[in-house]
This record gives sequence, C-alpha cells and structure tokens, in this order.
Amino acid sequence: MKLTGLHFLLTYQCNFACDHCFVWGSPRQTGVMTLPHIRLFLQQAVETGTIKSVAFEGGEPFLYYATLLEAVRLAASMGFAVSLVSNAYWATDVEDAVAYLRPFAGLIQSLSVSSDLYHYDEQTSRQARNALAAAEQAGITARLMSIALAGRKDAPTVVGELPPGETGVMYRGRAAVKLAPRHARKPWDSFTTCPHENLREPGRVHLDPLGNLHICQGIVIGNLFETPLRDICAAYDPAAHPVVAPLLDGGPAELARRYGLAGEEGYVDACHMCYTARLALRQRFPAALRPDQMYGAN
Repeated sequence: MKLTGLHFLLTYQCNFACDHCFVWGSPRQTGVMTLPHIRLFLQQAVETGTIKSVAFEGGEPFLYYATLLEAVRLAASMGFAVSLVSNAYWATDVEDAVAYLRPFAGLIQSLSVSSDLYHYDEQTSRQARNALAAAEQAGITARLMSIALAGRKDAPTVVGELPPGETGVMYRGRAAVKLAPRHARKPWDSFTTCPHENLREPGRVHLDPLGNLHICQGIVIGNLFETPLRDICAAYDPAAHPVVAPLLDGGPAELARRYGLAGEEGYVDACHMCYTARLALRQRFPAALRPDQMYGAN
C-alpha cells in the first residue's frame, strides 16, 4: 500500500453533534492527540517516503487551538502540504477570525469550512462567511463544504469522500441511527460495491488519537502505537482483512452474506448496510472494527 496522504483526526470532540456525522463527534466525545504523539505520527509519515500531504480535522480541531497550531508548524517544517477542516465556530467576527487564521498563513495550503443545515440554521452560516472572508485577508485558500439535507429531492449524489461543494449524506455513524430511519430503503442484495473508498490502494487514510489507522472510518488496518506506519503499509493485504476482503469481493452485501447477516431488511445506501453489518461484527473482529468512538459506544 502506497500512501500519499494522511488525515489526522486531531480529536473526536466537537462543539456540535450533527445528525449526519459519521465519527459521532460531540462535546462529550473523548480522544485528543497530544503533541508527543503528533511528533511520533509525523515522523512515521516521513519514514514511509511516500506521504506528501497531511490534513488536520476532527471532531473540531480548533477546540485544541494551541496543539493544532504547533502540529501544523511541525508538519509544514517537515515538508508536508498541510490542510485544515473546521466548522468555523470561532469566526464570530471577521477581525476575530483573521486573528485565528493569521498564524496559519504560509503554513497551510487550504482551509475547508463546513457549513450546512446540520451545523447551523442557515446553509452558509455567518461564521462560515466570516471565516472565508478572513482567510482571503490572511492569504489562505479556503472553500465551503456542505452536506445536503437527507431526503431532499434534488440532493446531490455522493461521489468520493466530501468533495468540494455540496454533497450527499453517507448513512454511517450517527447518520445511520438518526437519519436512515426517515428514508426509503433498497434491497440488501443491491449493495454490491463500496462506492466511496478505494479499499485496495486507498492513497490516503485516517489516523485517530488512539493510533488507529482507518481505511474507512471504523475499519482499522493497524495501530501506530503497536506497529510503525511504514510496516503497516508494507504488510497491508486487503484479501486477508476480515472486513475489507468481503467488501472488495461483493460490497456490503457480501460482507453480510459471508458472516450470516443477510436477510430481508433494506438499507438507505451502501454505507448504511456496511455500518449496520459492522456493528453486528464488532465483537467478532474487535481489532478491525474500532474504536468505540466510531460506533457511538463510548
């Protein structure tokens, strides 16, 4: 496995608890990276020889501003292209937002600002507008990232993971519990592919505060406190992974079929079926389906 990007889930904690969130972010969540661990993780990224970019996201990474800023400085000094993702709760005024962002100028390549009707009471919030204006003043490239309301007739189709502009809900994590029950289902055996992740050669993966390396949020392929990232990449065999292998062979339908979970129940989308199957398989494959934070169980 040759990685070019590593996304740091700096914290599972968030000031929001949005219904569409697939990492169960909330004010009550636990799990935050420390600077010693960030240094360790960045050094392991360097040692792969292939990772060129890192992103810091969450949860809401700006909740731990000092740690985030130092992490960005470290990553930039090591030659990584750095990006940030935030809901811009801190952008209460343009001048305030400039004060938040100016220290990142020259260190980050982009800032993605999340704003939609799950986060705020308007699609593009005042905070998001302030953050985008402040980023322009600070010379930082910024973009708006929005999730369409589930069930909207003109809601866009999901393509990949959170592409630029408005995208659709992926019904995993909290969305599988809060949003899926409201919407029409399709037959379980129609979900024969994983439409959002390249599970064979992902290119980029997510790293959480517990050291877990996620090929898709909640599907773990190793832990950086147990095995160096370079070794995880070298040893990764999708055909040997108990969850990845059936997903590659036939999507969520095959995952359910292989482990005796198939039935007459329908699902909103492939993520919904996959997440539901993984919930049922967690005790059987605890090393592959973790941590509790990703499954709303902590």
